[in-house]
This record gives sequence, structure tokens and C-alpha cells, in this order.
Amino acid sequence: MDSGSTAWVLASTALVMIMIPGVGLFYSGMVRKKNAVAMIALSFAALAIVSIQWVLFGYSLSFGSDLNGIIGSLNFVGLTGLLTGEIGGIPTLAFVAFQLMFAAISLAIVTSAIAERVKLGSFIIFGLLWTTLVYDPLAHWVWGGGWLSQLGAIDFAGGTVVHISSGFSALALAMVIGKRRGFGEHSLEPHNIPLTLVGAALLWFGWFGFNGGSALAANGLAANAFLVTGIAAAAGALAWMGASWINGKPSSLGLVSGAIAGLVAITPAAGFVDPLSAIVIGLVAGFICYRALTFRLKKGLDESLDAWAIHGTGGIWGAIATGIFATLAVNKYSGLLYGNIAQFGAQLLAASVAVVYAFTVTFVLAKVVDRFLGLRVTEEEEYVGLDISQHGERAYN
Repeated sequence: MDSGSTAWVLASTALVMIMIPGVGLFYSGMVRKKNAVAMIALSFAALAIVSIQWVLFGYSLSFGSDLNGIIGSLNFVGLTGLLTGEIGGIPTLAFVAFQLMFAAISLAIVTSAIAERVKLGSFIIFGLLWTTLVYDPLAHWVWGGGWLSQLGAIDFAGGTVVHISSGFSALALAMVIGKRRGFGEHSLEPHNIPLTLVGAALLWFGWFGFNGGSALAANGLAANAFLVTGIAAAAGALAWMGASWINGKPSSLGLVSGAIAGLVAITPAAGFVDPLSAIVIGLVAGFICYRALTFRLKKGLDESLDAWAIHGTGGIWGAIATGIFATLAVNKYSGLLYGNIAQFGAQLLAASVAVVYAFTVTFVLAKVVDRFLGLRVTEEEEYVGLDISQHGERAYN
């Protein structure tokens, strides 16, 4: 066992965990005050749901023995046989805990689509199904020895597995649940932008563990991932701010949204690209994610808090950018700029598969849950607000 690497992975696990309430705070500030508690609670619920599912069978489906490239076997149900042992010099349980947080934050991101109108009980059932049938298979295909990894697709820290899947799942879920009442008719402005900025700060902070910890060692690869993570975030923030400034005023919400776009895009590439490439990746991410948001608004689609625009769109760009900018100077992979067309093709394939699979399966799951349980609260409950109707609490007295 490498004690230094073990300590770094455990610390990174804690950093990723703090991102989950960070998502809750980020989303909470952007909804009306009558739904502030409910948005934060959804992120905590995601962590609770996935923690149990992951131990019981989620980890085994993702990282169990490969079954024809499609899914992991159930040989690790209940973490059987994993209480001892190591993976690359760290305890297996440290890897289990680290990956658990990735699954949990993916479900937390999806809550963007159902802000201010979802039944808590229905979300719990949907979350269990989504993690099992969408996240776990994708994790196996890319990280668990499944068919996409066999074809050469790479994803350092989750651009395909986490961000494309959650972003396009949010889009599908928003289409099923429908618009918030009053959307497009009267103002649904954020009630507390400073709260959103605090959430963004926690996300930016935790992302160093998200990407740096994915090296699974305290080494130069972790240092590279750590550095390019911050660089891409800064570039994304400046790009979004510049794009929005041309069309009006440079809002603080746009600034941090651009930072998150840059973080999303660098996630799959963090262990494969150098700092100069990270600047380009972040700049492009800030611009295209801003354009995706304006496109959503133009089309009148109420994917309320823009998981699709930022995580889905940014994740696609990040996966493709990995196939363009990956360099042997950082890792054993090279991209299109260095003559490796095959890697670029593998990245395009992985991104396309993740988009289609996540959107389609989520759409079906949402339809099923809506048919039997109802995804949406009543009109009266929506009017009163989910803080009162779902939790019996108020954010502000």
C-alpha cells in the first residue's frame, strides 16, 4: 500500500462529497425562495440513495467482472470480497468510496431538470432506477472494462460517464415532467444569487479532488490534472463573461456558470492534456455552453437550471477535445493534433453513445415513473412551494 496515494484518494473523496451539497446550493439560489430548501434536499437525497445502492449492487454492476462488455457481474454484491485488497497501491475500499461520490453527484446534477415541481417520493424511485440503469452501465462501458473502453475510448474523470449522462438525462426528464407553471409568462428569477456563488465556490474547490483524485495516486499525473482543472475553469469563466457582456451586462451568475462549463469540459481530458490545451478547452466550453443556454431559452424549454447546457454540452466538447489535444507528454495517449485519428474517432463514438443511451433510457424511466407514481406535485403544491408542501419547512422566516 502507498500511504501517500491512499491519503490523497481519501481526501479527494471528501472533496467530491462536498461538491454534492455544492450542487444543491448552486441550484437553490437560482430557484424562488419557496423552493430553496427542497433543491438542497434533493442533492442530499441523491447522496443517500446512491450510497446504499452503490454498496448493495451499484459498484458490482459498474466494476464487477465484465459480462460481454455490457455490464459488470454481481460478484461484488454487498462489496463481497472487497474488505481487503488493493487497486494500484490504494485500498480497494478507497476506490469504492471515491467512485461512489461520482455516482452520487451525477444524480444530484440531474435534479436541475425538475426544480420546483417534483414529488420527493417519485424522485427517490426515479433516482434508484436511473443510477442502476443509466449511470452504472455507462460507468462499466468506459471504466469497468466494457465495450467502449475496449474500442479505445478514454475518460479521465467523468466527462462521458458523469456529465454527458447527467446533462442529457436532465433534458429528457424536463421534457417528460413539463414546464413550471408560469414559465415564459412571468418572472421566475433567482431568489439568492450569493447562495449560488457559494455553491459554485464549493464546486470549483471540490473539482480539484474530482479530477486530481482520478489519478488514484499522489504523483505527477495528479498534479497535471489539478493544474489544468483550475486553468480551464478560469478560461471558461472569462469566455462566458465575454460572450454575455457583448449582449448586455456581465453577470456574476454567468461568470460562475462559465467556470463550471470549463470544469466540465476539462474533466475527461485532465489526465491527458497540457496547460495550454486546457486554456483552449475552457475558452471553447464557456462560449458553446453559453450559446446552448441561449438556445434553450429561445426554444422555451424549461430544463430549469441548465444541466443540459453546461454539463451535457460541455461534456460532449470535453470528450471530443480529449481526442484532439491528448498528448504523450502527459500520458500514454495522443490525439488528433498528434496524428492519432483513431483516438479522435473513439471519443466521438463514446460521446454519441452516451448522449443517445442516457437520453433514451431516462426518457423511458421518467415516463414509467410518471405513469405509475406521478413525477409532479399538484398545482396547489407547486403554487405553495415545495419547501412547505414536501418538507413542511421554510428557508426564510
